[in-house]
Amino acid sequence: MSTSDYDPACLPDLLPLYYRRLFPFSQYYRWLSYGGVAKNYFQNREFSFTLKDDIYVRYQSFSTQNELEKEMQKMNPYKIDIGAVYSHRPSQHNTVKSGTFQALEKELVFDIDMTDYDDVRSCCSAADICSKCWTLMTIAIRILDRALRDDFGFQHLLWVYSGRRGVHCWVCDEAARKLSVAARSAVAEYLSLVKGGEETVKKVVLSDPVHPFISQSLSVVEHYFPQYALVGQDLLSSKESVDKTEKNPLKRWDKLKAVVHQKRATSKKGGQYFEKEIMLQYCYPRLDVNVSKGVNHLLKSPFSVHPKTGRISVPIDLRNLDKFDPFEVPTISLICEELDKPRAGEEEEDDTKDKENEVDAGERRKIRDYKRTSLAKYIKLFDQFLDAMARSRKGEMLKKSDLQKEF
Repeated sequence: MSTSDYDPACLPDLLPLYYRRLFPFSQYYRWLSYGGVAKNYFQNREFSFTLKDDIYVRYQSFSTQNELEKEMQKMNPYKIDIGAVYSHRPSQHNTVKSGTFQALEKELVFDIDMTDYDDVRSCCSAADICSKCWTLMTIAIRILDRALRDDFGFQHLLWVYSGRRGVHCWVCDEAARKLSVAARSAVAEYLSLVKGGEETVKKVVLSDPVHPFISQSLSVVEHYFPQYALVGQDLLSSKESVDKTEKNPLKRWDKLKAVVHQKRATSKKGGQYFEKEIMLQYCYPRLDVNVSKGVNHLLKSPFSVHPKTGRISVPIDLRNLDKFDPFEVPTISLICEELDKPRAGEEEEDDTKDKENEVDAGERRKIRDYKRTSLAKYIKLFDQFLDAMARSRKGEMLKKSDLQKEF
């Protein structure tokens, strides 16, 4: 996996620059304070930092954006994880009476990791990915995003590339953040279809009638299956029972289906969903259910850096999902390098503005900094997500005040 000249040994030198000049602190604070509606919502949030040499620091919490900024610039974490909003400040969890420190709320989150698909991809294994198997992540996002919006009514979904081999989804609606462990488990269970470990050969079993959610998911899988599984992974090449004289993988699949249809006609036993089950087993999203179930489960933060690849964990634009290329995601070395390239006419214009208002100068310089790098389009995407959430919050508040007037 090419990481555009990223050298992990340089990370300790690059992180201070990244946290000082590029990390989007104001958007980050805006996201996690959710309009400041609930008291202490940001203050009671757990952050966890992984430092150099895998030193792990849990239960960090901050009163303000400024405090978070200062601490991150002091510690320069290799990885940032976000946890739950607790009943008390996580940094004071040792001083609270035993049993009273409780995880109250957190976004409903999903973690999809390419390593869980190793039995159905022949191009790569373990932590490696390529453009062929990345199709599995595209399928997962399409299926889960539709289900979470249409079947559950959630609106504010932030999809994020993990920086290496997977994707995360943060469902940020208020209703999702307030879900109990039982409700989270129910949602995760509803979305899970591939069951069984390594020893289970048939991992998808459909029964009559097929649930509408599965039918909807199948229409997504059917769109990608021929090119991804039959051609890209050459799914039928190593199966002894398949006609080897047929070189075209698509025709080979048609022949296999014809044989099965023939057998089905003469057999009394099921098998009517055979081809659908195969397609789903090879392409359906594989969730790490435990990540979604727990309120107190930590998940890697957006805009965290992946120490192995150097890639930034960036939001994914669903409007251009098929064009998303994990290898095009900027590395920390690239964006720090881009910072050093001044643009003509930029300096004079900026100095004048800075003198006009010294207070905002620092914040404005930071905005200007990231806009000079490949990170800009991803922060813009994050801004659009936050704007949509703010509009929705405003709408809810207007609705509430209108209802109160009616009484």
